[in-house]
Amino acid sequence: MASFPPDQFDEIPGDLARVGAHRAPPKAGRGWIRVGWAALATVVLVVVGLFVLSRLYPAFKLDLPFAGTSASATPTPTPSKTADAVTDPTKVDPKLKLSISVLNGSPTDGLQNKAGDVIKAAGWPDPARADASTRAEKTTVVYYRSADFEGIARGLAQLIGAKQVQLSDAYLGAPVTIVLGSDYKPAG
Repeated sequence: MASFPPDQFDEIPGDLARVGAHRAPPKAGRGWIRVGWAALATVVLVVVGLFVLSRLYPAFKLDLPFAGTSASATPTPTPSKTADAVTDPTKVDPKLKLSISVLNGSPTDGLQNKAGDVIKAAGWPDPARADASTRAEKTTVVYYRSADFEGIARGLAQLIGAKQVQLSDAYLGAPVTIVLGSDYKPAG
């Protein structure tokens, strides 16, 4: 077996002031400092990510408690011009690609089919029919996605006897969505 001449690394000094590859044992508590820095970095990245997300997607709102809220005056709603009700389906521009959905939000089963049959019989496109996610709606509302469909929504509201017409992007399945409430009374 080979033997090497003794050098300065073979002797361990008493004061632990070692030289070269020999290191002193780590000080107690150094691991917690790394954990603290990692936790701080995680919190910063999460907050920055949520802030960026709130800027990219307007529907995502981030209200930070430390940011403070500025009291602003409530704007006075200005009356807007409403579109005239379109009651004749033949006058609808084919470029709009109209589709209609009827959702039953009332506790009565089958109302979506009765309302859908009335709409189809009046010459409108045969609507998609389903139960709403909640069956406790009190009022029948006709929702439309953009101003192009407001007149159509008002005409459909007259046809089925709905009192409310509302602009909303909550229902993305069709440009016009009718949510039947417990106030809906089918014809006949």
